[in-house]
Amino acid sequence: MPLPRPATARALDGRTGPVAIIGGGIGGLATALALAQRGIASQVLERRPAFAEDGAGIQLGPNAVHVLTRLGAADRLAETVGVPEAIRVHAGASDAVLARLPLGAWIAQRHGAPYWVAHRHDMHAALLALARADPLISILTSTPVTAVEPRGDGAQLRTGDGRTLTAACVVAADGLWSPIRQQGFSPTPPRFAGKAAFRAVLPAAQAPGAARARDTFVWMRPQGHVVHYPVRGGRDIAIVGIFAASASAADWSAPADTAAVNAHVSGFPGPVRQLFAAVPEWRMWALHDLPRLPWPAQGPTALLGDAAHPMMPFLAQGGAMALEDAVVLADCLAQRPTIADAWQSYARLRHPRTSRVEAGARRNGRIYHLSGLAAAARNLTLGTIPGTRIMAGYDWLYGWRPPTA
Repeated sequence: MPLPRPATARALDGRTGPVAIIGGGIGGLATALALAQRGIASQVLERRPAFAEDGAGIQLGPNAVHVLTRLGAADRLAETVGVPEAIRVHAGASDAVLARLPLGAWIAQRHGAPYWVAHRHDMHAALLALARADPLISILTSTPVTAVEPRGDGAQLRTGDGRTLTAACVVAADGLWSPIRQQGFSPTPPRFAGKAAFRAVLPAAQAPGAARARDTFVWMRPQGHVVHYPVRGGRDIAIVGIFAASASAADWSAPADTAAVNAHVSGFPGPVRQLFAAVPEWRMWALHDLPRLPWPAQGPTALLGDAAHPMMPFLAQGGAMALEDAVVLADCLAQRPTIADAWQSYARLRHPRTSRVEAGARRNGRIYHLSGLAAAARNLTLGTIPGTRIMAGYDWLYGWRPPTA
């Protein structure tokens, strides 16, 4: 159930103005909703003139679904998600199933919430509708924030078009290329990791029959891997292939050459090649590394989501970590006597967990792309250990729950 909200708006540390949230993506909107549930007003500052309707798939483990439930978004999203029964792990050189990792009723019973797969646009739309309807949340588009400066009673923000805004404090949820991170936390820019995620959403009616199953599929080869799963109630199939790439772009949804993408799966089994051949258009997200920050908050500003801890996609937890950040940060602001105390609590609560998730994602990426004897050992291990035991090893990840009071 959504968290009850106080009857009156709450002041922060005696400071005037709302919380400024830089970025109107999943993390930014979730933060605004979580703050509103605690009676704290916020202003979401989005650089784009309008929210884009494109997107790709997103996997939402029970830890993420618990947050969506608390925010009141789960009911809006439930009709459009897929609920896979299992993760089918395949050897990418053949059609052999190496492991079947249980999801469905098994994971819902174990962790108190289901494992969902969704279209990113549907998830963003659910959060956006709730935010627009909330009187404690205002949203400004065409407002790129380029700098944040401390003030005696809060923060001053400068925008790319010369405006000056004030706020009680600032949450930078503006992603991997955050100018606020580079200005106030670390000047190191993102470094291209030599890989890219090629993404598409295909109507299920146009996909090969095997790809329409309710499961999430993973196909692993040394040069890359492929994941696909049903979204929008099974009407569409979300597809992602992660392969080596030489071109880098800051755009998370740059157009990709269809023939070049299909060439990446030429050594994969027939079902993967057929699925890729049915896709008319691909988008590319170049993967980048950033050094881990020692602390995600200082002065009037806290970083959230990819701005604080960019995730490689090999554990499907980037969106989930932003959702977790949002509710923890809101609770810290509501419960601590000063903003400085709130930022300390937020950092202490989030830094160890996001560090562990980030390390787990990198480890998965290495495992997915093993070759030779190492790949053979991986395949043998997956075929020997029961799927329930493998999934139980992720209880630390999926078993997280947001605070309720």
